[in-house]
Amino acid sequence: MMSVHPRITIESDKRDGKPCIRGMRITVNDVLGWLAHGMTEEEILEEHPGLEKEDFAAVYAFAADVADTAYGGR
Repeated sequence: MMSVHPRITIESDKRDGKPCIRGMRITVNDVLGWLAHGMTEEEILEEHPGLEKEDFAAVYAFAADVADTAYGGR
């Protein structure tokens, strides 16, 4: 079972219901993709001033829960 992530929101009318950061149109997957392509947290924050440093911990925790759930954890 996934834990609660107050900084991650899911709204059916926003980004096709994908998990977003604090109601913005930036998805968890957007952030993970930017990181996977080599951007640093600092670079992402500069390009997306609506994001906050604490959002990264929420993205990592959410992704970890999704991966754990997908592979039979918890």
